[in-house]
Amino acid sequence: MNDNVKILMVEDSQSLAAIYHSYLCTEDVDTLIVEDLQSAKEEWSRFQPDLVLLDVELPDGNGLELLTDRPIEDCVADVIVMTAYGSSDTAVEAMDLGAVDYLSKPFDAERLKVTIKNALKNRQLRNTVDEYSSMDRRQYCDFIGKSLPMQSVYRIIDSVAVSKATAFIVGESGTGKELTASAIHRMSPRSGYPFHAINCGAIPRELMESELFGHVKGAFTGATSQRDGAASIADGGTLFLDEICEMDLELQKKMLRFIQTGEFQRVGSNQVERADIRFVCATNRDPLEEVREGRFREDLFYRLHVVPIQLPPLRVRGDDIIDIAETFLANYSTNDHRDFVALSDDAKEILTSHSWPGNVRELQNTIQQAVVLNNAEFLTSEMLNIRQTPPPQAISASETPRVDDRVAGQNNTVAFSPRNDVQPLWLVERKAIEQAIDSCDGNVNRAAGLLEVAPSTIYRKLQAWQEKDQEQTCTA
Repeated sequence: MNDNVKILMVEDSQSLAAIYHSYLCTEDVDTLIVEDLQSAKEEWSRFQPDLVLLDVELPDGNGLELLTDRPIEDCVADVIVMTAYGSSDTAVEAMDLGAVDYLSKPFDAERLKVTIKNALKNRQLRNTVDEYSSMDRRQYCDFIGKSLPMQSVYRIIDSVAVSKATAFIVGESGTGKELTASAIHRMSPRSGYPFHAINCGAIPRELMESELFGHVKGAFTGATSQRDGAASIADGGTLFLDEICEMDLELQKKMLRFIQTGEFQRVGSNQVERADIRFVCATNRDPLEEVREGRFREDLFYRLHVVPIQLPPLRVRGDDIIDIAETFLANYSTNDHRDFVALSDDAKEILTSHSWPGNVRELQNTIQQAVVLNNAEFLTSEMLNIRQTPPPQAISASETPRVDDRVAGQNNTVAFSPRNDVQPLWLVERKAIEQAIDSCDGNVNRAAGLLEVAPSTIYRKLQAWQEKDQEQTCTA
């Protein structure tokens, strides 16, 4: 039993009270015994017990009066009713009045101890639930936000972190999927071991297996030494597989075996190795749709999709937008030696009215840009470079060619405007991607987020364009 548990025993039979007290003498509890209803009311207020063992038939009244007229409301003690009459009606009445359990006399020591332990365990669980229900956590690990959607996310993380279950995080780009995975790791018993993250969409297909499992020297061209993969690095800790739906189907098969058995082989090796890893996965796609379309193995999905966590987009998080923006403003102002101390009212209004298609990542970039380009006491709406429409897809500009306003004929064929600046579709797309990468200082993942495409799409296109350039150079 827990330390410092106080039990008030209301029993008019001194012999029975002595027996029950002897049952509990080996337990770490503080027991006070009274013989009548009046004494029980007085000691309840003074002693403030955690648990009351209550006899029904007392010399000066019915013990159930303590349930209907509790001496002190602030002392929320749990009551276990003891009755020698074994009446089911009495037990039902006691439970209806708020008793947590009942004991029919006679009972032995084991029955009494189990009943008390169960009552104390349920009390602790209720206190924990009440604590979380009333908790208004503005910050949690690296998260900022006290909105109801985020409080729900925090509670799920609390629950899944202490278990061994695999978490499957789903959310739009920029909602904090890696922060969620990191929080699960930090709150788990594995927090003293490595947390390793891999973006399955940012690594070329031919290198992904080596990133996961490692390779031996000579396994392929350029493998000049043995290299550990994520399986070895994250042993004992947590492996976060971001954009899991981007993983190649053949590699998904090997990944499934690794998850099921904990065994893997480095590329180029026949030696089987083992690793103890907790898996956390994430995607910004609909995983069930990927399964239906044959791009994601169904057996792997159900192996990973144990505890789903749906991250809310920033646009539904209410005042969290302002809290996050103010945190970014304080951090960037300090780092860049600016004088900003707060957001102006008009800035708050425009921030809360924007839809934030890029979510927290877009908000972060917006605040950082405003701090870099301005300096004042208040950050105003004029300093915020916010587009009122969602950013276009990477090829949306090229999907809609310039057309003449006139429609030629009744077959709805369209006459193109005779302009000299019309460029091939692939060239327009290439320029858009390269400009996005340049504006993100070479960060392909960030550019992919702004363009709202998968990083693997950009890598594939860059590789194709590089091969085309090489072919043109060779034929020139």
